[in-house]
Amino acid sequence: MPQKVEVHKVTAPADLERTFAIRYEVFVVEQGCPPELEHDLEDESVHFLASVDEIPAGACRWRKTDKGYKLERFAVLNKFRGFGVGQEMVKVVLSDLPKDADYVYLHAQTPAVTLYQRFNFEKLGLEFEEAGIKHFKMVRK
Repeated sequence: MPQKVEVHKVTAPADLERTFAIRYEVFVVEQGCPPELEHDLEDESVHFLASVDEIPAGACRWRKTDKGYKLERFAVLNKFRGFGVGQEMVKVVLSDLPKDADYVYLHAQTPAVTLYQRFNFEKLGLEFEEAGIKHFKMVRK
């Protein structure tokens, strides 16, 4: 049972590489996403790395879009799922958004919808496919 889950904003290049490695493992290797779709808009995103007992375990990011603030690329390595890593990442990312972030949204993989609902996100529209995976657009109320 993990003792400590921490999430911090990535500033060091080595930590950024760790976030990319986690995303690659989850999205490309495990879920079969095309690798060329995995890396986009990296320079305009704010990245986060989660660790469990100081071992890299999860990654995510947010970025400003023409619509508002989009939470993206939430990935937790399989062996760390079920320990609250995803919840801690959502909590930290939301607290990092600018105070004037009035429109916050994401594209949630269908099995992760309940995670985001805990943070006042609501489904908007019908289920859709993105990178071969079923998603719902969700907006924070």
